[in-house]
Amino acid sequence: MRLDKFLKVSRLIKRRTLAKEVADQGRIMINGKVSKASSDVKVGDELSIRFGQKVVTAQVDAIKDSAKKDDAASMFTITNEERLEKVDPEFMDDED
Repeated sequence: MRLDKFLKVSRLIKRRTLAKEVADQGRIMINGKVSKASSDVKVGDELSIRFGQKVVTAQVDAIKDSAKKDDAASMFTITNEERLEKVDPEFMDDED
């Protein structure tokens, strides 16, 4: 499944267009590699998403084409959530 669609269906990011923008800015990594919105997500992948000064790491547990709100949380497990004190150059935007 495409990364942007997974993020929307799992409700890690509310809208697919926003998920695409975040991915295109280089703020999402799959298994340690910066990924685009069209990147493929599989069960077992580790996603790292930078939201401002916070990085959320999640393990992909299931892939579903659609999910109700209650089922969406079962698609991933949050493994780490950390606040960034300084900006990590690995997650920097090209515009900075």
